[in-house]
Amino acid sequence: MGAKVSTIWYVDTPDPVTVLRGHPQSDPDAAQALASRLYPDLVATPTGSASLSEASAVDQDGTVYIGCYPGVTVVCSADLAIPRPSTLPESRLPVSEFERIYYVASKPDLAWGSFATWENGKMARSFSATPVHIHEDLGLPLVWERPYWAGEFPLRYPAGVLPDPQSLPFHPQQFAEGANRNWLGFRYTGPREDSELDPKSLPVVAFTVHRPGEGPAADVEEPETPKPEPVSAPALEPVPVAVEPPSATRRPGRLRRYFGF
Repeated sequence: MGAKVSTIWYVDTPDPVTVLRGHPQSDPDAAQALASRLYPDLVATPTGSASLSEASAVDQDGTVYIGCYPGVTVVCSADLAIPRPSTLPESRLPVSEFERIYYVASKPDLAWGSFATWENGKMARSFSATPVHIHEDLGLPLVWERPYWAGEFPLRYPAGVLPDPQSLPFHPQQFAEGANRNWLGFRYTGPREDSELDPKSLPVVAFTVHRPGEGPAADVEEPETPKPEPVSAPALEPVPVAVEPPSATRRPGRLRRYFGF
């Protein structure tokens, strides 16, 4: 089964693979600024971090993951997974500000895969489909697509199951993985090749997006109550029988037992 993916990438470097291969840390300030820009009427509260392999499968509304690396930024959000990439809102497509934008999404439960790219302010390619239905197919096929259309990655069916006559010559999710590998140097599924990156090594910042005043409550640390230390009874020194007996040993009070003195 393929991976669930819902991502969009903003690229301003000629070689994003080299940038990501350096396993950079995500810039939290840049991530916060982008989150505030993407949701201008809401509040984006950082809630921690995750790896890209976890974040890419986000399916919860109100949660967004952002990774900001030198010249490469990724946003993972459930609302990105739409049938037609060309209908993404303008707020997600600041095409005039980036050299390239890459979009990759897939859903295993629907056997659906999708990808798109914008270059120099214009959409260059968009594809979205299930094995038997094409939602969108815009622009000229890219060079890396050739082996898929040529049938080198055929759909596999269980024994005794005949393929639908309208079936594509490849699985759309595998097709989307091919786009991700070609553009960004890694896949989410299958054995990782030596030349491929590991999405588990790429950190992203998690945000909860909410209306003002309705965010997650800040964690308030309660002062730790000191634990009482065991108090040993004072040792009695032996005395001769003829000497006056010692006075009764004082019993430790509550404060002494509590604080250990």
